[in-house]
Amino acid sequence: MEILRHVVVLVHLVGFAVLFGAWIVEAVARRVQVTRLMSYGMLTALVSGLALAAPWGIDHDLNYVKIGTKLVVLIVIGALLGIGSARQKRTGAAPSALFWLVGPLTLLNAALAVLWR
Repeated sequence: MEILRHVVVLVHLVGFAVLFGAWIVEAVARRVQVTRLMSYGMLTALVSGLALAAPWGIDHDLNYVKIGTKLVVLIVIGALLGIGSARQKRTGAAPSALFWLVGPLTLLNAALAVLWR
């Protein structure tokens, strides 16, 4: 059961890597765009994070403060991606303030996942 949990942790971190990598590609190219790959990475991180929050076969208590904090940050990232995507479809460009918040918040969420014990 512990191996399965570690696999889900890996998928969780890969979701953040996909989201952050897609954001870096757009930022380096100086394209202020929200891409589907960002949304897929966020969705992967969300689903695997919810699976990790379930108390399945572990011998220690879950840190619900950490789980709640990460969920709030991920919901904010999802809101930024959703709003940015909607405005991008309507006007042709995502708001730059929304775009530039996605990367640091994604990095913050990944750091919370790895560093907060």
